[in-house]
Amino acid sequence: MIKAKKSVNNAMWIIGCKIVQSLLNVLVTMLTARYFGPAKYGVINYAASIVAFMLPFMNLGFTSTLVQEFVDYPEKEGQTLGTALVMNVISSFVCMLGVVLFASIVNKGETLTITVCALYSINLLFQALEMSQFWFQAKLLSKYTSLTMLLSYIIVALYRIYLLITQKSIYWFAISQALDYMIISLVLLVLYNKLGGEKLSFSLGRGRELFAKSRYYIISSLMITIFAQTDKIMLKMMIGDQATGYYSAAVVCAGLTGFIFSAIIDSAKPVVLEAKKIGKMQYENSLKMLYAIVIYFAMAQSVAITLFSNIIIQILYGADYVKSINILRLIVWYTTFSYLGSVRTIWILAEGKHEVLWGVNLSGAMMNVFLNYLLIPQWGTMGAAMASLVTQIFTNVIMGYILPSLRENNKLMLESLNPSIMLKGIKSILLSR
Repeated sequence: MIKAKKSVNNAMWIIGCKIVQSLLNVLVTMLTARYFGPAKYGVINYAASIVAFMLPFMNLGFTSTLVQEFVDYPEKEGQTLGTALVMNVISSFVCMLGVVLFASIVNKGETLTITVCALYSINLLFQALEMSQFWFQAKLLSKYTSLTMLLSYIIVALYRIYLLITQKSIYWFAISQALDYMIISLVLLVLYNKLGGEKLSFSLGRGRELFAKSRYYIISSLMITIFAQTDKIMLKMMIGDQATGYYSAAVVCAGLTGFIFSAIIDSAKPVVLEAKKIGKMQYENSLKMLYAIVIYFAMAQSVAITLFSNIIIQILYGADYVKSINILRLIVWYTTFSYLGSVRTIWILAEGKHEVLWGVNLSGAMMNVFLNYLLIPQWGTMGAAMASLVTQIFTNVIMGYILPSLRENNKLMLESLNPSIMLKGIKSILLSR
């Protein structure tokens, strides 16, 4: 009960701060999109997609495994975090170079696009230093990370509004992303020391241990990134910047409430991992309640956004983005199925079935690229949206029946569709308050 209460409080801190952050994000995104128009807005999102491709390599899979490492080996937390930070900083420089090389080759002669990509890639370095957030997550101390991220976002949001008022170029906006992560990473490291975190140290042996487990998640994360970002890149290459801008606007709107699901899933992860140690029944019940809450809440938000897509686009982006309305009505359903994959990752981590991720996500990535190649020439942006939806359904539901090792998870997911489990989960949350 104490652990559950801490988990709920942890999630409430995340959600509360994210609500304020989301409102600021809506304001800044709305002003930025209107200021630049679909074409330049598309360039910024294209740069973000390329950088996103490098994140799995920069993270080295640690984003999926560090929480479990802190939970299972608390006596090694200083060595674990210190080693992860050093390895990620080294990989960040390599990835920054990779972004510039990719843009220079694929977008040869497009000085604006190449420069924006290079400036945007700087945030990889500071994201590498942000690994300390997983220590706070494992300790159920997300109020510190939430407040830090909120403070950082307020500062950066005000800075971006200043850039808009003074009519700065797109280059200033590209580099502002790095400022956000810089503030977060530095403050979290200070708080880590203030809250009694062990002295950071580097160990090559510990690095090998961490990488032995996390390496499975590099390809897995890359495959997820492929079917999350390929659509934007292929739209730019096959149609143009404006199409990328329309599509990106729809994706942003579809993910407006995504922080709620991230908070719920991230806060539940250490609880589920602890339940695994206690017993099978408690472990499976905790997973089913998590699935139930995520599924029913995701379906509710998808219905709402579908019904009010016209109003959402008109208010946030204006008349220049009316082509995003139909895209939003379709793309929002892909987010519902993507959350299932996030919950399944917790199950895979708890069961130690890391190797299965490679095949699942490789299949999804190949399908996404194929569907985009097939559907974009026929249906344009709607083809990209359909490709994303089909890919998520295939990867997070159908593959669970194809692969025997995932069928137990699918069984839990199906059982969670029972409304009584969702109600039980909500009741448990309320009683934990």
